[in-house]
Amino acid sequence: MTTSRTPPRHKATQTSQYLRNTKIPTLLFNHVSEVDRHVALVVEGLIRENNSAGTPTVLGLPTGSTPIGVYRELIRLRKDEGLDFSNVVTFNLDEYYPMDPTSIHSYNRWMRANFFDHVNIPEENIHIPRGDLPLDEVESFCEEYEREISRLGGIQLQLLGIGRTGHVGFNEPGSSRHSLTRLVTLDPQTRADAASSFFSAESVPLQAITMGISTILNAKKIIIMALGEHKSAIVRKTVEGDPTSSVPATFLQEHAHAVFVIDSAAASQLTSIQTPWMVGRIQWTPQLERKAVIGLARQVGKPLQKLCEADFVENHLHDLLRQRGPISAVRERVFEGLLSGIFTKPAGDSRQTVLVFSPHPDDDVISMGGTLITLADQGHGVHIAYQTSGNIAVHDYDALRHIDFVREHNAMFGLENPATLELDRRMRDAIFAKAPGAPDSKEVQAIKGLIRQTEATRAAATAGVPLERLHFLNLPFYQTGKVEKAPIGEADVTIIADLLRKLKPYQIYVAGDLSDPHGTHRMCAQAILKSLQVVAAEGIIPEVWLYRGAWHEYEPHEIERVVPLSPELVDRKKQAIFRHESQKDAPLFPGADKREFWVRAEERTKRTAALYNQLGLPEYYALEAFVRYNGQL
Repeated sequence: MTTSRTPPRHKATQTSQYLRNTKIPTLLFNHVSEVDRHVALVVEGLIRENNSAGTPTVLGLPTGSTPIGVYRELIRLRKDEGLDFSNVVTFNLDEYYPMDPTSIHSYNRWMRANFFDHVNIPEENIHIPRGDLPLDEVESFCEEYEREISRLGGIQLQLLGIGRTGHVGFNEPGSSRHSLTRLVTLDPQTRADAASSFFSAESVPLQAITMGISTILNAKKIIIMALGEHKSAIVRKTVEGDPTSSVPATFLQEHAHAVFVIDSAAASQLTSIQTPWMVGRIQWTPQLERKAVIGLARQVGKPLQKLCEADFVENHLHDLLRQRGPISAVRERVFEGLLSGIFTKPAGDSRQTVLVFSPHPDDDVISMGGTLITLADQGHGVHIAYQTSGNIAVHDYDALRHIDFVREHNAMFGLENPATLELDRRMRDAIFAKAPGAPDSKEVQAIKGLIRQTEATRAAATAGVPLERLHFLNLPFYQTGKVEKAPIGEADVTIIADLLRKLKPYQIYVAGDLSDPHGTHRMCAQAILKSLQVVAAEGIIPEVWLYRGAWHEYEPHEIERVVPLSPELVDRKKQAIFRHESQKDAPLFPGADKREFWVRAEERTKRTAALYNQLGLPEYYALEAFVRYNGQL
């Protein structure tokens, strides 16, 4: 059995733990915000210690969605607690090539907008690979980058994220353990993952300049971070697998002071989380019992009620029977727990006000459309709150089609005037003049938002929810025109809190999908949960149920409620999804799963029903799954 190296001297907090069975010390936090605060605290401690000694602090810095919370916390420390960055020197990991440093896609620009412009690091202390150099100057630049790091005594603390291929920086699979700063060709998976930021895979550069693996490993201390379920598979390979160039992050196992810091979603596939009883003695809880017994039934291919003592003993679960037995009681508890979670009337018999929050204009019908229809058909007062416009997910050709329609409509009915003709010209010119991956003009954003709004209105009507119960919140955090969003602010929380005060819902549904590759679901959930804290003091405390979106589904042991769907209901749900025409066939941001959203939704709910049937529970055509919010997301 693999054991962890001795963790660093600093201790885990009450909300964190070092995991067993990892080859890199791995610190788990329940919440993303706790990861951000912890890493920022380590950076702060190093800076204050060095400032006190009058020595510079040399940091290696990454870009992307993973470290942005750390940067925001460091900015807060500068603003609120006077953290002095004047003696900090930074070296960024990488930059696309070729890339103009002023481009919206440049890591140079990203770092300035998200960190450097808000702290007092002197300009001469900031080092970022240059993507605008002539090709024949790149090699000498990389050599000088290495020399400058050496002149400063090396990087004291290197922060890293991790790509789904296991790359750190842009050290793609196959990179040498001894590689230095250099020009590299990007892996197709890396380019596909970056496609949303560039609005197409074709617009992503083929190359990048990156620090090498040897450069990274020469840092005195390394913190590598991973957030979200879409990183869980590569986290497991990195901290439990053997060092290999096919997963470059595994080379960090060689570093004496490397720490992996992750949230619960990114940890979900680790052995100590999936099957903790396999790595040592545990105290069995009802949750672990449920997870183990359901996993056992699936492993041996038996319904729950047919599991025998030999199944438990042969699969390392004899201690469960010792602590929680007899076997008949264990089987019955798990079976009854699942059975009691089947709800044909998800809001009960009496009429209730139900509020469904949809991060994008189609998440409601894609993810819980069957339940939405059921609630409406059973006479409940169902409201839908669309938290964002979803305008960045509309193709330019869809916007042009609608612009052309309006122009032809106006011409047909004699409604043309100089103002509308000028607006038409500006919007068309803006679309055709836009550089690949650049944000739309405000007018084009408005047209694309209107497309999503009208689609959502028709989809909701198909599900039985009338226009007067739809709420288009257009939360401010989303209105950047870019894939990258602003942090959740007071205005976002106030908008949602006001809606909760107005409706006083008995039950609300929140997207809890942490596999969303763009982070919008996570941010929308944060805004709702902060709003609930505000209104709870006023006595507004609804039931809160979490559903998952188009990227992932809850596992059977996680599910606390399922709503059965008939074939007719699934077909009606599909028709509601079809109303989102701009997202059908070729959605702009499909994530790693290239199937259409209606296909994902149907296959996912059928799979859940098949799993319940295999476990010996009543057989249904499809099931939509939910988890009750328990304070963790």
